[in-house]
Amino acid sequence: MKIPFSQADAEFLKALEFFKGELQAFRVGRGSLQLIEGIKAEVYGQFMPLNQIANINMADATLVTVAPWDKNNLQAISKAVQVANIGINPVVDGDIVRLPVPPMTEERRKEYIKVLHEKHEDTKVVIRQVRKDIIDYLEEEKKSGKLPEDDFNRMEKELQHKVDNANQAADQVIKDKEAELMQV
Repeated sequence: MKIPFSQADAEFLKALEFFKGELQAFRVGRGSLQLIEGIKAEVYGQFMPLNQIANINMADATLVTVAPWDKNNLQAISKAVQVANIGINPVVDGDIVRLPVPPMTEERRKEYIKVLHEKHEDTKVVIRQVRKDIIDYLEEEKKSGKLPEDDFNRMEKELQHKVDNANQAADQVIKDKEAELMQV
């Protein structure tokens, strides 16, 4: 897919925002709604995110409650949380599923940091792919005669500067999140 040079900033920003959104799910010794909102449970013959089939609340810093709109989905929600392997053991309590968030252990923090770095690398891959798509577009414009060689070279250098800035922003985000995770 070829991307026009004018859309470079928007594409890099989109990649960084997606990266930041993924990192919000990483908790730091307390629960967060982002931790479970994306988990999908099998209900009515299809997989649906929990936030579409239940009311999700923070009872306190260490307890998330999930109250399904259809009480028949309690077991499906409990099973989906177990399968998601997020380190929380669901407890079905009457009409709700309680998700007690255990305190972070050193081992769990290191696991999270490993996953953070994987997501960081995925973001860098996306940034490189956007750069490649824009270069392809510029080369096509150059071959067709719409873009002079000097403009091509200038835009290529400017694009590399934008790529470097996007990578630095991703590096800063990961550095901040890693420091947050390692705080006891």
